Amino acid sequence: MNQPVWSEWQPVQPRLSLAPATLAEILAGGQSFRWASVSTPTPVADGDIGDHLVWTGTWSDCLAQLQLIEGRLHWRAPSSIQTTVAAALPRYLALDTDWTALTDSLPWRSDAHLAHCLAAFPGLRLLRQPFGETLLGFLCSATKQIVQIKQMVALLAERHGLPGDWPGQTPAGQQTGTVPHRLPTWPELAAIPEKELRQCLLGFRAKYIHAIAKYIAARPGWLEETEHLPYAAAKARLLELPGVGEKVADCVLLFGAGRLEAFPVDTWVLKSLARRYGLTGWKPAPVAHFGRTHFGPLAGLAQQYLFAWERKFGNR
Repeated sequence: MNQPVWSEWQPVQPRLSLAPATLAEILAGGQSFRWASVSTPTPVADGDIGDHLVWTGTWSDCLAQLQLIEGRLHWRAPSSIQTTVAAALPRYLALDTDWTALTDSLPWRSDAHLAHCLAAFPGLRLLRQPFGETLLGFLCSATKQIVQIKQMVALLAERHGLPGDWPGQTPAGQQTGTVPHRLPTWPELAAIPEKELRQCLLGFRAKYIHAIAKYIAARPGWLEETEHLPYAAAKARLLELPGVGEKVADCVLLFGAGRLEAFPVDTWVLKSLARRYGLTGWKPAPVAHFGRTHFGPLAGLAQQYLFAWERKFGNR
C-alpha cells in the first residue's frame, strides 16, 4: 500500500498543551475508535533523542497525525489534503470551546472524587466527531471492550470503505504505520448484505447496522436533522433505531453532536457511581438521572473524567 507524503509538523492553533496521558485518553479512551499510536524517536529541544508517540487517525475524508512536542500538540497531514485537514481539525478537536472554563464550572469544589478525576487528566476535552461515524462506532460497542470495537470498525473501513485521497510514497525515515481507509457512509453500508457485515466480526450487531443503514438511506437528511435537534428530541429519534439504547444514544449525542448534558452510563460509570457515590445496585436509568442532576448541564464532561479515572485507577 502506498503511504502518503506528509506535510511538516506544525502547532495546533490556538495553543494546546497536554500531558501525554490526557492526549491518550482523548484519542484512545473510548470517544473515538479510529486512532492508533506508534512510538518513534524524535529530536527534542536539547538535541537528544526521545521516545514519543505519534497518533494517526481518520475522520470523514481526513487523515492526520498528532504528536506532543515539548508538551504542545502538533499536527501534520498528507500534503495532498493538508488544506482540508487544516480546516477540519479545529472542529474535530473542539478548539473553539473553552474547556478550561467548562471544567472549572463543574462541581469539583464540593465533590472530592470529581476533583481527583480532574487533577488526574488535566486538559481533558471531548472530540466533536462526524455524527454518522459516531453512530456507527457506538453501534459496535455493545458488550465489547475498546480494543474489540476498534477491530470491528477497522474491518468495516478496510473491507467496505474507500481509500482516502492521499497518494504518494513516504520519504525515508518517516514512520507512519498502516494507513487506514475511510469508514463507509451509511448509504454505502445500505448496499452491503448483512452476511458480509458479519464477516467484520460484528455478530448480532450486523443486523442492526444493516437495518439502520437501510432506514437512513431511505431518509436523506435524517442524520443532519437529528444532530441539530435539542437533546431530548434527538435522543428520542435515536432510540427509535433498532439496536440503539440509552447508552448508545447518549454516546452519539455527546461525542457526535456536542450535547454536553448527555450522561452515558456504561460498566465503568456504573462502577464509579457505585464505589464513589454510594449508588450500589442502581440501574442505568436512575444513575443517568443522578448524573445529570448532580453534575448539571455539563454532566457529559464530568462523565468522561469519571470514566477515565475509573478505568485507570479504579482498582486502587
